[in-house]
Amino acid sequence: MIFSLALRSLGNRRSTALLTVAAIAVSVALLLGVQKMRTAARESFANTVSGVDLIVGARSGQLNLLLYSVFRVGDATANVSWESYQKIARHPDVAWTIPISLGDSHRGFRVLGTTNDYFRHYHYAGERALVFTEGKPFAALYDVVLGADVARALGYRLGSEVVVAHGLGNVSFALHKDKPFRVVGILAPTGTPVDRTVHVPLEAITAIHQDFQGASQPAIGARIGASAAREQVDLTPQSITAFMVGMRSKVMTFTMQRAINEYRSEPLLAIIPGVALTQLWNLVGIADTALMVIAGFVVLAGLLGMLTAILTSLNERRREMAILRSVGARPRHIFTLLVTEAGLLAASGVLAGVALCYGLLFAAAPLLERHYGLVLPLTGLSTQDAALLGAIVVAGLFMGSWPAWRAYRNTLSDGLTLRV
Repeated sequence: MIFSLALRSLGNRRSTALLTVAAIAVSVALLLGVQKMRTAARESFANTVSGVDLIVGARSGQLNLLLYSVFRVGDATANVSWESYQKIARHPDVAWTIPISLGDSHRGFRVLGTTNDYFRHYHYAGERALVFTEGKPFAALYDVVLGADVARALGYRLGSEVVVAHGLGNVSFALHKDKPFRVVGILAPTGTPVDRTVHVPLEAITAIHQDFQGASQPAIGARIGASAAREQVDLTPQSITAFMVGMRSKVMTFTMQRAINEYRSEPLLAIIPGVALTQLWNLVGIADTALMVIAGFVVLAGLLGMLTAILTSLNERRREMAILRSVGARPRHIFTLLVTEAGLLAASGVLAGVALCYGLLFAAAPLLERHYGLVLPLTGLSTQDAALLGAIVVAGLFMGSWPAWRAYRNTLSDGLTLRV
């Protein structure tokens, strides 16, 4: 009876009710969207690299090492000598290694020099391997394998020519034009920095820099052509930026980490990716929490708008309440009626907000994955999401109790003696 009466009452004030529901829906969509983005971002961080036991680079900070070796952000403070890399790679407890050489770019995308072990051992998102949508790994010195975003953004196909630039700027005047690469493979999208990376053979990094003096281009007569560089007896690099390590036994990971950190031949740092990722997320999580707090205040603003609408209508509805009292409604019925109306507004706003949020996520998911590598799986509401939405409805009921209490205190005679 009360529920039906509340529906009819809201129907008589449909314009105000719809605006209130819309305000709550927008705020709920924002809150739920931020929650979904937080979850997706956390999973994206955690899934960037898996199966790697250690990452080794020059001694600096573990966040810096993680950022430039995995996320391609920033630069190394120094390199790792090839002799030290070989010594650690040959250790009996080490199963495999992936050398990484950074420092060049191609039209704003980072160039990574490595070996075919990268495609065999690099995993992400819980042991998912890298997959080729077209082509194959390196087979020749000037072969290049592109991440999915690079190929899509630049329109490259198998056989396309790629000219690597010296340095990391989006625009560079130091180009290795005399040693162009040819696209032999394109990787499937991963939602990780791999998608935005240009992969070349490790020896090619040495080949294209043989005639460079620091950051300066060689004189025209001093250039070493592509064929001449290919025919060099030894293209083994003198140093690399970092390397990833897979251990034969996980038990030996901490022992190897300590041994590398105490390595006497040169200052090295070995980090465990999972630990460094947690530290990085804790740092980024401050802004993440701030966004959640802001979204919470937006929801509060929506509920306060509902409260204002109900309070504003009380004076207009005093005669309505008095008539209900005159036909037998008790004060508690009036109280229940207004609380029910508030609950219906809040619940309708929550349902509309969930629908709006999922609609926006469905539309935005391909764009976010394409441009930012952020994968937003359209999963159902989690237990935490359901509890959050339930709390909003309860908060709506609670806010509705104030105008309900005021209506409860209005007397029958007060309502009947009002002049129109």
